[in-house]
Amino acid sequence: MIKVLNARLANAFKLELDFSDHTHGVFDANAYLASRSGPLLDKLREPAYFKRFFVDAGALCWPNGLEISPARLRELSVVSATA
Repeated sequence: MIKVLNARLANAFKLELDFSDHTHGVFDANAYLASRSGPLLDKLREPAYFKRFFVDAGALCWPNGLEISPARLRELSVVSATA
């Protein structure tokens, strides 16, 4: 099972992710949020709140309880191999 090992803010709504399969991905949350809505996702549109992300048990999370699974993040990210 793939996991997110580390997440770093690249810009206001992009995250650089390191996955447990030794790949690196860039997740564009603007693109993700453009086609989705809901009480948990709407809060992420605020840059200050978006920055409050953290990794828990291999998933990307926010304080409001939103989790995006590592498998889904890998699908949504531009992925490249790491050395």
